[in-house]
Amino acid sequence: MLKERLEYAGAVLIEGPKWCGKTMTASQQAKSILDMQDEDNSDKYIKAADAQPSLLLDGDAPRLIDEWQMAPNLWNAVRHRIDKNSVPGQYILTGSYVPAKNQDRHSGAGRFSRLIMRPMTLFESGISTGAISIKDLFEGTAKVSGMSDLKIRDLAVALVKGGWPMYIDQNERICMLAIKDYLNTIAETDIARVNGIRRDPANVKLLMRSLARNVSSTASVSTIKKDMAGDTDTISERTVTSYISELRHLYIIEDVPAWNPSVRSKTSIRTAPKRNFVDPSLAVSALHMSSDMLMKDFNTFGLLFESLCVRDLRVYSQPIYGEVCHYRDSYDNEVDLVIALDDGRWAAVEVKMGDSEIEKAAVNLKKLRDTVDTAKMNEPSFLMVLTATGPAYVREDGICVIPIGCLRD
Repeated sequence: MLKERLEYAGAVLIEGPKWCGKTMTASQQAKSILDMQDEDNSDKYIKAADAQPSLLLDGDAPRLIDEWQMAPNLWNAVRHRIDKNSVPGQYILTGSYVPAKNQDRHSGAGRFSRLIMRPMTLFESGISTGAISIKDLFEGTAKVSGMSDLKIRDLAVALVKGGWPMYIDQNERICMLAIKDYLNTIAETDIARVNGIRRDPANVKLLMRSLARNVSSTASVSTIKKDMAGDTDTISERTVTSYISELRHLYIIEDVPAWNPSVRSKTSIRTAPKRNFVDPSLAVSALHMSSDMLMKDFNTFGLLFESLCVRDLRVYSQPIYGEVCHYRDSYDNEVDLVIALDDGRWAAVEVKMGDSEIEKAAVNLKKLRDTVDTAKMNEPSFLMVLTATGPAYVREDGICVIPIGCLRD
């Protein structure tokens, strides 16, 4: 995707959380690199960016500017250089947070292409067989067969470890310690960089813990506030909203938006997003859980498993310009996830860990298919029950049953 964007855009901005591999991916395509975090030169670079930012832009193209937001003036400088040279593929910018107060920054329209990068999927981590492609499912060419040998315990460990490239081969204990440190750094240091406002680390940690408890739900800000404060009233909804916004700017949380299709009846569609982290390991860490604890709490395990499926489906559908949403209406008709492509194609997905829930999931999928007004929208490209383990197959009613350990992009 990065190669493709460099063929038509003057600069590509790769955004995403720390640790997800932005710099490594960008450096594989770059011909020269400006590392704004270089311990020997960082202060010099920041001063140069304030005085004469064009000095930092010279180098073979594409030139990588890593963590550009440390010197926000570079954004407009890059834009001016793109306009001057009028050729694609000049720069790659990476950033692990969005500087919200950079009001004078040009939007970059027509010059920058944005690319969201997320932690690794089960397929990228070598856990999924990749026998079935999401792209092929949309094109109707997929052979829906195969077997995932993953055990429930394997998925519990995958939830704890997450998709962080640096730790993909480490044991569970090391990953738990590293991710705990990661969240501590977010609460104590990084969150203040977004708006330049010092935040109470204890409250930030309480918020992340509450969001983790409410993962894969449509919990409101008031619910989150009450969960954080308990019986006291020590934090306002406005403050909670600000904290949530800042965590979004740091790419720590990435909620699942509601899908709003044309429907046959006058059903009111719920618009609240589902709470979600960019990687389920962050929620597991915020809850102070291990794989052993997950195995004893299948209710929490199931919600976190859905969060893992969201992460993977987002990555798998990204090359075909897909967005992962959820559906719920005023009659409480609900489908866990909907993959909506920008060309109008869509597919509905129910996430179920146990085989006993497959039939109920199939009923929900068919109900949504019958609710959507296909005179105004496409028929679904496919309906899928996404399971934890076992075989992949197509039911007699045409619904695909596929384990997460068989999927790929």
